[in-house]
Amino acid sequence: MLAGIGGFDRGLDLAGGFRRVGACESDKAARKIYAKNFGREPEFGDIRKVDAREIPSHDVLCAGWPCQANSTAGKRLGFEDARGRLFVEIVRVAKAKRPRVLFLENVVGLFSIDEGRAFGSILAALDEVGYDAEWQVLNSKYFLPQNRPRVFIIGHLRDRDFPRVFPLGESSGGDGKEAE
Repeated sequence: MLAGIGGFDRGLDLAGGFRRVGACESDKAARKIYAKNFGREPEFGDIRKVDAREIPSHDVLCAGWPCQANSTAGKRLGFEDARGRLFVEIVRVAKAKRPRVLFLENVVGLFSIDEGRAFGSILAALDEVGYDAEWQVLNSKYFLPQNRPRVFIIGHLRDRDFPRVFPLGESSGGDGKEAE
């Protein structure tokens, strides 16, 4: 879902054992880069216009919603920005399709939007549709030559046996500390 240029797809390809069943991206430039990276454009455009019944069943839903609404480089409007509200579409699809796992990503500015209430709203929305969430901040500088701290959220469909993912590294996961 909300595929961007395909970072989640590439990561899962490298991990192996996953089969992509669909991707969604409305940004024309991102769609072109995705097509260059994977030899095809995402199957779906604007997620707000996609009927969840059209999306194939899947076990893992990966999504990174636009970070501009949450970034310290932006206006920090969170859910007041239409791009920030795309998170609601992730929840809509998760509720309809019930994948076992949600794998979500955004910027760490998410923690301070509306004095932390936006992040609390995200966790509450996931809880409401049946997902227990864990999260951790990871910085790409430990894997790539760039400094990009990001919050990763893993949602586990409640009442399903699924091992915890976090913490990675020396962080105690879910406390906002960066993994090192």
